[in-house]
Amino acid sequence: MLTIERLSVSQGQRHILELPQASLAAGDFIAVLGPNGAGKSSLLKVLCGEWSATQGCIHLHQKDITHWPRQLLARHLGVLPQASQLSFPFKAQEVVAIGATPLSLTRQAIDDAIRHWMEATDTWQFADRLYTSLSGGEKQRVQLARVLLQLSQADDEPLLLLDEPTSAQDLGQQHQLLNLIKSLCQQYNFAVISILHDLNQASRYADNVWILHQGQLFAQGSPQQVLQPDTVMKVWGYQPERLVNSRGQQILV
Repeated sequence: MLTIERLSVSQGQRHILELPQASLAAGDFIAVLGPNGAGKSSLLKVLCGEWSATQGCIHLHQKDITHWPRQLLARHLGVLPQASQLSFPFKAQEVVAIGATPLSLTRQAIDDAIRHWMEATDTWQFADRLYTSLSGGEKQRVQLARVLLQLSQADDEPLLLLDEPTSAQDLGQQHQLLNLIKSLCQQYNFAVISILHDLNQASRYADNVWILHQGQLFAQGSPQQVLQPDTVMKVWGYQPERLVNSRGQQILV
C-alpha cells in the first residue's frame, strides 16, 4: 500500500533523514520510535507533503504520492500533528466538521459522521463547547475525530499519520486511543504510522516498529524482534530489563 525507496531529506548542508527502503500494507500499525532528533517528525512531514524529499520516491497505492490530485489525496491520507493551533471561537463539533471538506456528503450524512467519530474518540460529550476552552488532551482527540471524518470516504485503504497522539492524554485515554487506532486497522483496514515514545505501548499495540537513530533506519520488524534490551541500550543509552507478562507480552523496565 505504501512503499518508500531511497528516501533522503536534507536542509542546506544538514543531512536529516535516510530511509533506503520501507513499506507497509493496509491494516498495518507501525510505531516509529527513536530518541529526540532521530528524524521521526521529519519522516511524517515528508510523507504528508509538508517537506519535499531531496531524493527518493514514495508511492501510495502504486502511485507516486506527488502525482495525486490534492482533494483525492486528502481523502486517503490524513495527519494528526502533535499540536494544532486554532484560536477561532469554533465549537468542537464545528472543528470536526472541517474534516468533511474533501467529501461529497449530504448535511445529514455529515452530521451523522461527526457524531460517529466524536463518540469513537470520546469527545461527543463536549461537542457544543468552544474548542478553545478544551484541555490539551481533549483538543487532540477532537482533531483526531476531524482526521477520521476526512478519511471516512476513501476509495482505497487510507493512510493515517500520527505524531505522538498520546502526548496530551492521561493514562486511561492513552490506552483507549491506541485501542481505537488498532481497531481502525483491524476493522477498516487503515494503515497507520504513529510516532510513539513509550516502548511498552509500541510493543503492546503496534504490528511492527521502525527505529530511527541519527537520521537512519536503525532497525525494523516486530516489537518482539526489535525491542530487545541491547538495541534499546544502543539507541537510547539505557539498559532495560525485559520481562514477560501473563499474556506473553514483553515489558521493558
